[in-house]
Amino acid sequence: MDGEQNAVDEELEALLGFLRETRGFDFTGYKRSSLGRRIRKRMADAGVRSYVDYQDRLETNADEFSALFNTILINVTSFFRDTEAWTFLQREVLPEVLSWAADQDEIRVWSAGCSTGEEAYSLAIMFAEAMGLEEAVARVKIYATDVDDEALRDARAGLYSAKALEQLDPELREKYFEQNGAQYGFRPDLRRRVIFGRHDITRDAPISRLDLLVCRNTLMYFNVEAQTQIVDRFHFALREGGFLFLGKAEMLLNDAERFDVLSMRQRIFRRRPGDSGPPYNSAPVKLRSGPLGGQFGAGRHRQIRDLIMDAVPAATLAVDEGGTVLMINSTARQQFGLTPNDVGRPFQDLEISYRPVELRSLIEQARHERRPLRVSGAERRVGEELQYFDILIQPVTGANGLVAATGVTFTDVTVATQLRSEIKRVREDLETAYEELQSTNEELETTNEELQSSIEELETTNEELQSTNEELETTNEELQSGNEELETMNDEMRTRTEQLDEARAFLEGVVGSIAAGLVVLDGQLAVKCWNRGAVDLWGLREDEVLGRTFFDLDFGLPVERLRAAVESCRERGERVGPLALPALSRLGRSIVCSVTCSPFDGHNGGVVLMMESGEREEGRDGEEGRDGEEGKDG
Repeated sequence: MDGEQNAVDEELEALLGFLRETRGFDFTGYKRSSLGRRIRKRMADAGVRSYVDYQDRLETNADEFSALFNTILINVTSFFRDTEAWTFLQREVLPEVLSWAADQDEIRVWSAGCSTGEEAYSLAIMFAEAMGLEEAVARVKIYATDVDDEALRDARAGLYSAKALEQLDPELREKYFEQNGAQYGFRPDLRRRVIFGRHDITRDAPISRLDLLVCRNTLMYFNVEAQTQIVDRFHFALREGGFLFLGKAEMLLNDAERFDVLSMRQRIFRRRPGDSGPPYNSAPVKLRSGPLGGQFGAGRHRQIRDLIMDAVPAATLAVDEGGTVLMINSTARQQFGLTPNDVGRPFQDLEISYRPVELRSLIEQARHERRPLRVSGAERRVGEELQYFDILIQPVTGANGLVAATGVTFTDVTVATQLRSEIKRVREDLETAYEELQSTNEELETTNEELQSSIEELETTNEELQSTNEELETTNEELQSGNEELETMNDEMRTRTEQLDEARAFLEGVVGSIAAGLVVLDGQLAVKCWNRGAVDLWGLREDEVLGRTFFDLDFGLPVERLRAAVESCRERGERVGPLALPALSRLGRSIVCSVTCSPFDGHNGGVVLMMESGEREEGRDGEEGRDGEEGKDG
């Protein structure tokens, strides 16, 4: 059983790799439970059983990609979704943003995962209401991004149905939307302050210097590793004191060093002052209009910087193959008096290239030999103070197998060097107290282990609860999406029913208004229609004849004399008659009934009989009576 499951998991991973290579969509950071469920839903709709067969379908049918992405990327959104959270944002957060932004030329906001644009336009309305429309148009810039190109096309159009605007206050709807046919368009002057673009928060560089970042019900689709990387990007994107607004199923449980909790209930956080977290160096992102974009250079440098920063924790700088400084982290700037302006300069022009040791030759050697080099205890004098560093020169290899850059890491061992002599001096005193300390230490270790075990259990329980909450929210959005589809189908069925009722009433009115007797027979010559004229003529009610074979009915008309005419009408598909037949009306009076047979094209093999009565002449009555008597005598 485990072997079969492993095979299915491998097929899913192969399919995700195929999507990443062919279409540029990287879903490898998504939670496998929800991702697999959405893909299997699309496979069921397409009539495909296995991931391998579905990959074959994608290779042969380009349109299937769009259907798959629309299934995976659930676009469930609305204006001012979760009203309580938006009210808190408008009452508590927005005044503070406006107060510190009074001296700024521009207020920068990012709506990440904007779907079809409702959230971005909600932000625009909120700022316009707080600042005034003219000032909002002049100063507020809202970046709205998503990976779904189809959703972005709808967002750029800014057109919404009346149903989509039902939750919006009528005054806001009238102020910010203009009717355009059956839809409503967002007002153009404020629309120009919302910039839509394709952006993958797991791969692309973040937008920077933000006052407010809104990313609601998006993180819950990613696994823990992907969520951590995304939060790193968000931390870099926000300026100090900037606000982060998440969805109700998302929270920052282990990021207290970088974010303060403003409202855990509403999932609103504030970036703490100071650089308390790992840096993320990247140029501001350029919004892309296509799935591939044109940022090869920026992406390459960002990748190199990320690799270096992930590899070393201490003061670090990076030099490319041409000897140009690519990156200097904050610790290196503080320890060696460097500035951000030194990035991009030739490395040989910096003092650090030859002091405390000659690094240029070591960098060249490490690049040539493609192996890390280490220098231990390098001495550096700063005034009267001596510092000691362990230096690691590490080449970084790119995707093509060539050395793309070299990272230099300085580990400050000054304190460790000084401590060696100090430790040697006090070692004898420590040995005396060792036994007492050993006993105390064992007790402390036991207590610490128990506390650590309890903490780990609590963290595990908390993570399980968070994961369950995210799964429930994901399922809720899927159900909401399905409910909207059912409502749309229900509206269509209601419209069709009304049309059918109207057509039925119209036909019944037409048939009932005909004074003559009208009888409709189906392909088996059973009565399907018996109008009011036929009731008045023969005295039989409609419920007495419907569904019965016409030639089995017994009333004043000699129906057997019509059999030949009816069969001829059915076979030839042409009108027969009128035929004049003697008959008795419902009052017992002798009449001459004129019968016309017409083919009923809409009911395979059916016939329409039109019956009109006339008074019988006396002479004819006598002759026909005698004919009848002779027929009986014969």
